[in-house]
Amino acid sequence: MRQILTKIEQIISKIKLLSFNLSESFSDPNRVPGIQLSNDPIPYIRQLKQKTTSGTMISAGYGGGTANMEYMSLTGLDLSNFSPTLPTPYTQLVTHRKYNPNIAQSFPEAVAIHPYQGVYYSRTEVYKRFGFDRFYYLGSKYKIKYKKKIDRSPYLSDETAYKNALDQVKKANNGEFINLVTMQNHFPYDRNYYNNSDRYTPVGEGIDDYTRNAVQDFSTGLSYTDTAVKDFISEIDKLDKPVTLVFYGDHLPGIYGGVDMTKYGIQLHSTDYFIYSNKYAREHGARNLVSKTEYVGPNDFIALMAKQTNSKVNAYQALLTEVQEKLPVATLNTQKSTVNSYNTHTEFVDNNGKIVKYKSLSKKQKQLWEDYKLLQYDITAGKNYWKNN
Repeated sequence: MRQILTKIEQIISKIKLLSFNLSESFSDPNRVPGIQLSNDPIPYIRQLKQKTTSGTMISAGYGGGTANMEYMSLTGLDLSNFSPTLPTPYTQLVTHRKYNPNIAQSFPEAVAIHPYQGVYYSRTEVYKRFGFDRFYYLGSKYKIKYKKKIDRSPYLSDETAYKNALDQVKKANNGEFINLVTMQNHFPYDRNYYNNSDRYTPVGEGIDDYTRNAVQDFSTGLSYTDTAVKDFISEIDKLDKPVTLVFYGDHLPGIYGGVDMTKYGIQLHSTDYFIYSNKYAREHGARNLVSKTEYVGPNDFIALMAKQTNSKVNAYQALLTEVQEKLPVATLNTQKSTVNSYNTHTEFVDNNGKIVKYKSLSKKQKQLWEDYKLLQYDITAGKNYWKNN
């Protein structure tokens, strides 16, 4: 592993402001077999994905697993490398470790924003151990300033989430990391939260009433997310400082029970992601990525962000870059269960969205995978020898 860590050249500049945005349950319903919507709920994001680094994120969960995708994105570590007895790293691992390396530690300041309660998945404790300076949630001493709900939804809107994030973006001067976790599109989806949801009626054979109603309401929520993202990007493009947004859906909603998981496991674990650098950042060196970015895992975002923004990386992040560039996406078994298949075994997905077996990897790829597992063991269970590299 030492040879791999030392042979990678470090990049020369440093990003000023970065936001990771986990968008609750965001995923294109039109990707699900047998589902075709009467109207497109995400026209702006679909168009944006054609112009920037983007593609499909392979989620390790279906209908749940939000904190696990968040953990993977912030640390670059892979859930499938853990024992089946450790299905939730936030509550079982992070809260018991004194040091947890993650992307927030690469910035002078880090804040988390979640327009909901902060106690779930022990986030208040997790963010402290990750080194975040402030956590904005409902009831915290750091107030959620903007609050808006849509129609009958009990959740604060994505418009609310982005307005609160924009406040932090505008205040930041010397480099800041923002972790934004939205709540608007959280389940349930059968409560008729939104008006005019029949605009997004799923068309297809064998769609029962529950699925039709749930998809309609869920898709209406996506349309509000699409508008909120458009407005947020318009605002950060006006700023005279570099801002990069890593946007990703954590998992599909659990509303597609009629779709065969054993046949369409990849599709039911495929969400959307994009990495957008604002106008100022693009004028000062940020660029879109075009190689091996169609299919990624949440643990790839640190490496992808560093490459897009020409950011300096440490030895830990350098190995994550090697993994992203040279290995297929690693995830949990996508076909075993209709719910989260906790750490059953590692499955690899190539850049064409096809499952590949471990034995088909080259000798160098197998060695790289073993180095990655060794690093993850050292960070999560060992003595952090990697810090000396």
